[in-house]
Amino acid sequence: MQLNAARNYQTKTHGGTPAFPHLTPIQQLRRSVLSCLLWESEFYEDGRSIADCIVEHAKHVDSPALAALAIEARSQHNLRHVPLLLLSVLAARGGKIVGDTIYQTIQRADELSEFLSVYWRNGKAPLSKQVKLGLARAFRKFDAYALAKYNRDKAIKLRDVLFLCHAKPKDDEQAALWKSLVDGSLPVPDTWEVALSGGADKRQTWERLIAEGGLGYLALLRNLRNMTAAGVDTTLIRDAVLARKGAHRVLPFRYVAAARACPQMEPALDQALSESIAESAPMAGKTIVLVDVSGSMDAALSAKSDLKRIDAAAALASLIHGDLRVFTFSERLVEIAPRRGMAGVDAVIHSQSHGSTRLAESVAIINQKPHDRLIVITDEQATDGRIPDPVAKLAYMVNVASYKNGVGYGRWTHLDGFSEGILRWIHASEDDASRTH
Repeated sequence: MQLNAARNYQTKTHGGTPAFPHLTPIQQLRRSVLSCLLWESEFYEDGRSIADCIVEHAKHVDSPALAALAIEARSQHNLRHVPLLLLSVLAARGGKIVGDTIYQTIQRADELSEFLSVYWRNGKAPLSKQVKLGLARAFRKFDAYALAKYNRDKAIKLRDVLFLCHAKPKDDEQAALWKSLVDGSLPVPDTWEVALSGGADKRQTWERLIAEGGLGYLALLRNLRNMTAAGVDTTLIRDAVLARKGAHRVLPFRYVAAARACPQMEPALDQALSESIAESAPMAGKTIVLVDVSGSMDAALSAKSDLKRIDAAAALASLIHGDLRVFTFSERLVEIAPRRGMAGVDAVIHSQSHGSTRLAESVAIINQKPHDRLIVITDEQATDGRIPDPVAKLAYMVNVASYKNGVGYGRWTHLDGFSEGILRWIHASEDDASRTH
């Protein structure tokens, strides 16, 4: 899709800059979905309006594309609630694709009941045959530990889902498991929440769970401060951090959050993050990375998080390696050292004051510098006029927010989200292009 200079750009970003006016329905939906922690407010838009926008855009996307996006959002971008919202729109249409997509999208036991909460958010309605089939197939994925861990006392319980979808067990063992779920006699799961709430010694509990591999990587990162406060052997903690068991599900900014919560573990966290970077191939040629550090990027990622959009952007930028030059922009354009890991995150965040979003001016300056590839990481809410076309043939506008209108289209390759999946996609896309030429 090419920009046409004769178009009337009446659509604008929240910053007042002309936004690209003619997005396809799937483009509109992707920009809202892949950078969204559902129902969380952002700097310019509240969570409810974002969810409503997603539903409206989804109505105009065909079922195969909608199903593919739901699966991608869950499997590749590790989002949990927004894929369920997409499933609810798909389910309202019907068709065999509904059951197949529910089965592929639901990957954690509590998503069975959370899907129904989303599906019934505007009032209860009978479940279609395909919704029942999808939930029934998904139910068979989960073992005793998974069901017990997420068998919570909520408005919609796992046993309710089981009754509603009429799932058939795959064997006698699963039949017995489901009977214990219905009877309320599931074995107590060996989780850190259960162990600590039962009054067990904190240090011994953490050390046992780590040694036995019974602690998920995200739970490990979130509890580093609690572990060190309980006197857990720091060598044991550090080894678990460096082992990165299950780290593929952890978004890059989680390392930043963990380091801020437990500074003494930052060296291990930095090493773990750096090792994940080393596993990917460096970008070919000369790359310029341009990171938005404007005031709107200081918006919190979620109501319960002290992390901001700028943290997610900086963490993503710190994963890129190769022949790099790194710049930030706000009131002005600033070049910083191309550091990776935690040093790169800090360099981005503290590079300049966080003010307006002078993206157009920054791209114009960057266009005059030699480079093969330009990666801009931003919320796209520019304040200084229409964004110039890039001169680099490989030019990516990475959107880390869910605002309705944006600027990175036309000759830009537009990407949405804040996971390292963005970088994997760039590598794969460029590899495919090189093989076809």
